[in-house]
Amino acid sequence: MAIGLIIIGDEILSGKRADKHFSKVVELLSARGLQLGWTEIIGDDPERITATLQRTMATSDIVFCCGGIGATPDDHTRQCAAAALGVDLELHPEAKTLIQQRITQTLQEAGKPVDLNTPDLLHRLKMGEFPKGSSIIPNSYNLIPGFFKASHYFVPGFPVMAEPMLTWVLDTHYSHLFHQHERAEKSVLIFEIAESTLTPLMEQLEIDFPLIKVFSLPSVGNHQIRRHIELGVKGQPTQVEQAFAVLEQELELRNAEYVPA
Repeated sequence: MAIGLIIIGDEILSGKRADKHFSKVVELLSARGLQLGWTEIIGDDPERITATLQRTMATSDIVFCCGGIGATPDDHTRQCAAAALGVDLELHPEAKTLIQQRITQTLQEAGKPVDLNTPDLLHRLKMGEFPKGSSIIPNSYNLIPGFFKASHYFVPGFPVMAEPMLTWVLDTHYSHLFHQHERAEKSVLIFEIAESTLTPLMEQLEIDFPLIKVFSLPSVGNHQIRRHIELGVKGQPTQVEQAFAVLEQELELRNAEYVPA
C-alpha cells in the first residue's frame, strides 16, 4: 500500500496556476510519520481521468484527488469517479443538506430572500452528486463537502479547502498508521569531487545497511555556495547513524572536503 496524490486541472498544466497541493500533502503526511509514494497531474480530460482512476482503484493505495468536483462544465471528477467504479451518480442526502445550508447562509448574509428552488440554486446541488455508496468529507471552509469511496478521497482544487479536508481524512481514518516507522536523515555537502567516484560507496552502503537509502543531490551552486553534492542517508535511525559514520570515514580516507548539510 502506498499513498498517492492526483492533481486535476488544465490550469496547472498550462501554468496559469501554480500547484500548491503537492507540498502541502507532503507536509501533512510528514507530520504524521507518513510518506507520499507517488503523484500525478492530469488535465480536465474525462477519458484520462476515468482511466487514471480505474488504474489506481485497482490497487490498495490510499489516494487523494484534488480538483474537478464542482458543478461547472470543466469539472469532471465526480462523473469520472462514478464511471471508474461502474456506478451511477446520486445526490447524497447529507451533501444536499449542507449545500442548502451554505446557500441559505450566503443569501441571508447578502440580505436576499431564501428560495432554494431557483434553477441556479438547484444546479448547485450537483456538487452533492457523488458515486453511489460514497461518504462525505466535511468542508470546514464553506460546508460544501467532498466525498470518498474505495480508499480514494476527493476534495476541491482550492488548497484552502483541501488542506483541512485532507487533515480530517488522515486523522479520522488513518491515525493507526501514524509514526509506525521511525525515520532519520543525515547528510553532508561535498565539494570538488565527481559524483561518479562516490557511486561505488553509495551502492555498498545500501548493501551493508538494507534499512537505509542513500541519496545524492548535485548542485551547480550559486553566488553564496560553490558547486557541491549533498550526499546522505535516510531510513531506520540506528542504521542511518551506522551508515553515516561509515560514509564520513570513507570521505576522510578520500581527503574529501565536506561540511554538515
